[in-house]
Amino acid sequence: MKTEKLQHVVSSLLTAGCLLFAAQGMAHAEEIGSVDTAFKLIGPDHKIVIEAFDDPDVKNVTCYISRAKTGGIKGGLGLAEDTSDAAISCQQVGPVAVPDSIQPGKSAVVFKQRTSLIFKSLQVVRFYDKSRNTLVYLTYSDKLVNGSPKNALSAVPIMPWH
Repeated sequence: MKTEKLQHVVSSLLTAGCLLFAAQGMAHAEEIGSVDTAFKLIGPDHKIVIEAFDDPDVKNVTCYISRAKTGGIKGGLGLAEDTSDAAISCQQVGPVAVPDSIQPGKSAVVFKQRTSLIFKSLQVVRFYDKSRNTLVYLTYSDKLVNGSPKNALSAVPIMPWH
């Protein structure tokens, strides 16, 4: 029984490592700003952070994410687990052409950010609704074992650019 638990832990750590390695090719966010939500005497305050990233596969689509960031001593050291609260808004910022590599009905992780030391992350997944000529972006939080049903959605209709 102990051997099975040890194998499970090792497997979980390897999976987490692989996920972190795989995330290297995804978009990286730029912090736009933040607001404090709770004062902490020691360490940074709890806050809501606003970040922007460009879709790595679709030129001229930018997504803005607001997410909770835990402060305090653990938050300052990077040991705290952020809540699963997040919102997303994606915009067409120039002419958009959907590459042939993006297929309807297939999802692609376009952004992933760690929200705890190892096991929790915030993801943005893109879908292509070809019949409506729209890109759909879903953000949610996941854990190695158990994720959260909290999510947010943004749709970008592909319009002619003037």
